[in-house]
Amino acid sequence: MQTNASPTYTSLVAVGDSFTEGMSDLLPDGTYRGWADLLAARMAARTPGFCYANLAVRGKLIGQIVDEQVDVAAAMGADVITLVGGLNDTLRPKCDMGRVRALLEEAVERLAPACKQLVLMRSPGRQGPVLERFRPRMEELFTCVDELAARHGAVVVDLYGAASLSDPRLWDVDRLHLTADGHRRIAEAVWQALGYEPEDPDWRVPMPATLPPGWVTRRVADVRFARQHLLPWIGRRLTGRSSGDGRPPKRPELLPYPELLPYEDPA
Repeated sequence: MQTNASPTYTSLVAVGDSFTEGMSDLLPDGTYRGWADLLAARMAARTPGFCYANLAVRGKLIGQIVDEQVDVAAAMGADVITLVGGLNDTLRPKCDMGRVRALLEEAVERLAPACKQLVLMRSPGRQGPVLERFRPRMEELFTCVDELAARHGAVVVDLYGAASLSDPRLWDVDRLHLTADGHRRIAEAVWQALGYEPEDPDWRVPMPATLPPGWVTRRVADVRFARQHLLPWIGRRLTGRSSGDGRPPKRPELLPYPELLPYEDPA
């Protein structure tokens, strides 16, 4: 592992679902940025000719990630590959965890030999009833991640264990995706896991406490969430559709990453 800030990695490929695509870190032009783009910008700023691809597409299940992204990523020969997948499966009403574990293992076995460093994650979870309902499945998935990482020499970024990332204020109104500040913290976490000198040593530190919103404010937010996000999500589940159907990856090729904008704290 890298022990100083000198450039070592010359390329990055990100594999996964909406978490890695960058929702809900919305840019003015209507596209999503996200932690992987932020990480790539940091790495590119230190390494001339740095290349980056992001194959992640919102809504993808682990089987789709394996079928559509894994072999493509492996063939790119990047120095670093990040793989985050399986959480969408655990949030389905019915989930075969044995199949999820087997597919995740298949993905890791293909990707680990194809790069210098494979990065896996224990995904963050927002406080609330959704996390509590699906926590056993999520923790089973994360146990599998830990075991695969130990077996294949992958780095695990523990976001699930970071208290700061469970704060509802770091999650968008859909309650499924991180805000810009949440993505910034993820980028910092992966940056440090790759061995770079910390730029934000306190990314795990929770936000300062504030008075919780009142009952009326919470109920208005609940109604808005149900109308704009929960009901459409249920509708897609009932009809077998996904928010990522027909959507291509935002960076399907491993190409030089020119967006060398200063790494700014959105807060």
